[in-house]
Formats: sequence, structure tokens, C-alpha cells
Amino acid sequence: MESTGKTEHISGTQLCLLIFSFIAPTILLIVPSLMAQISKQDSWIAIFPAVLIGCITIWVMLALSNRYPGMTIIQYSSQILGKWAGKALSCYFIYYWMTFDSIILNQHIQFINTVLLMRSPAIIISLTLAVLSGIAVYMGIESIARCNEYLALVIFVLLIPLLILMLGESSTERLLPVLSKGFVPVLQASVFPSAYLGQFFILGWLLPYLNKPKLAAKSSFVSLITIFGLLCITIFPLIMVLGPLMEKLTFPVLSVIRYIGIKGSFERLEALAVAIWVAGCFVKIALTFFVISLSVSQVFNVGKYRDLIFPIVILSVISSVTVFINYSTELNYYLTYTFPSFAILTQLILPIGLLIIDSIKRQLKKSVT
Repeated sequence: MESTGKTEHISGTQLCLLIFSFIAPTILLIVPSLMAQISKQDSWIAIFPAVLIGCITIWVMLALSNRYPGMTIIQYSSQILGKWAGKALSCYFIYYWMTFDSIILNQHIQFINTVLLMRSPAIIISLTLAVLSGIAVYMGIESIARCNEYLALVIFVLLIPLLILMLGESSTERLLPVLSKGFVPVLQASVFPSAYLGQFFILGWLLPYLNKPKLAAKSSFVSLITIFGLLCITIFPLIMVLGPLMEKLTFPVLSVIRYIGIKGSFERLEALAVAIWVAGCFVKIALTFFVISLSVSQVFNVGKYRDLIFPIVILSVISSVTVFINYSTELNYYLTYTFPSFAILTQLILPIGLLIIDSIKRQLKKSVT
């Protein structure tokens, strides 16, 4: 079985940027409309409880990693739960990431069909991104991290000017009244960003590759703060520009960018949104392929994880075009009602369960000795 954290390494900065690119583009483009459906103009408040979930997820993954240095969550699950229970949990994690991968590719299909290539076959759009991501994974986690250093910079360079242009069309009156229906809708809406900020769960597979483990906490929390900041400065302009229309749009950021393009000095600014989306999706799919192939290799002792990339790519492409019959309706239903609970269970509750069980076992062991 291929050892982790010894043949390949990533730096603390690369880890920070990987997490940023893994979470930021999708949360910025998708989550605002989901929050607005429940909390309306108070959507910006719903971000704060979600950050707490992100902090807890990071803390749990760091605690587990410190107890089992150099091991992925797949490996130390068996150490904590025993061989067969650990393998069962690992198989569930593989199922989660396969489902996650299919949904992201499906979102990519819908986004590209909506914005850029309306008549392109879904399988071609999915296959193109999946193959490029698969090649990156075959080159190794170091190659993904180095490539992402440039992509993260591109995302920043393209995103910040768009957010500044949004402010020119905004009205602060649309932020009022604050908490007109109390805290309950805000807490309900916070479930959506929580599901995405809980994706720091991927640290369970990336931390063994960190060349300086002492930088794990700093890199993770810097990434969280950066995502939180960008989410704040995205939500505020969206509410101030779109108001009650935000909840009715699948991609509200894209709608505002199109509006800016028509009213301002520049045309077709949505091309910048496409560039941000594609760059983010490339990193997201590449990391997901890496996690799946590494997990399968460790659970079933299938030699090198690179040997599994091709079948995973093919399976992901097929599932991405068959997972939903009606892309828009069924995907929106899944993101609204299924994914949040599925994600929070997998990304937060199960790792906390592992940490609690491990703590109990350690205490029992101390009491016996």
C-alpha cells in the first residue's frame, strides 16, 4: 500500500490555497440564493453560525490528525473502531465522496449549459473537466497544489473587481428591516453555508501530506477567514442589488455580473464568472478524485492510488449525467433538502463521533494501567 505523507508533500500555503479553491467558488455562486429563500435580507447574518461549524470541523480534524500523525481518516478509523467497523465507515466515506463528485460535475454541467454552451451535450462538458482533473490527480497531490497556486490567484484577481463593481449598483435600504422575523429563519438558513464550510473535513486526507504539520492550524484557519470574508463581501452587494429577487435566482452572482455588464462600461462580464467557476471546479473535482482513489487504495489495499484514477473518472462522468433526470429542478431540491443534512452528518457528526470514541478508549486505557 502506498504510504501517505512521505513520497509527496505540500506546504502550509498550498494547503491554505487548496482549501480556499475547494470551497470558495461553489459557496459564493450557489449558497446565497439558498439562504435568501429562508432568511431574505438577513442572509448575511446566517454566515456567522456557519463559521462556527467551520471552526469546529477544523478543530476536530486537527485533533484526530495530531493523535494519528501521518495517517488519513481512512487509516485511523480502523485504529479507533476496529478493522471491520473502520472499513464499513471508510466505505461510507467513499460513497459520500462519489456522490459529492457526481453532484459537483452535474452542477458544472448546469452552469456551463446556462451561461456559455447552451447546446453542448452534457456528457462532453462533464468528460472534459473530469479528464483534465484526472490527469492532475495522476501527476500527484503536489502537482494539484502547485497548479492551484496560480488558479487561486486568478480567482482572486477576477473576483475582487466584480465585487467592487457590484457596489456601484447597490442600495443599503434593501438590507432593512434587520431580523424582522427573528433568529429562527437565520439559524435555518445557516444550514446551507454550514454544509459547505464543513468541507474542511477534507483535511482528513490532506494533512498527512503537509510538510510542516505545525502549520496545519494556521493554514486551515487562514483559509476559513478568507472564505468568510469573501462570502460577506459577496452577500452584502447581492442583497443590496437584487433585494427580494435573489431567492428566485439559481446563480444570483452571475445575474448581478450580467446586470453590471449591461449597465456599465464593460460587456459580457459573465465570462469572468465562468473562469472563476471552472478554475474552482477543476480543483474541487481533482481533490475529490484524489480522495476517492486514495481511500479505495487504503481500504482494499489496491497498490498505488494512481491505478484507480481512470475507472473513477469514467464512473464519475456516467453518474454525473444520470444522477438527475431534470437537472435544474432535481438538483435544486437535492441542494435544498438533502445535501445539508447529508454533509453535516458526514463532515461533522461522524468525525466528532470518532474523536469521542477515541477519547473514551484512551481514558479507559489510562484507568486500566
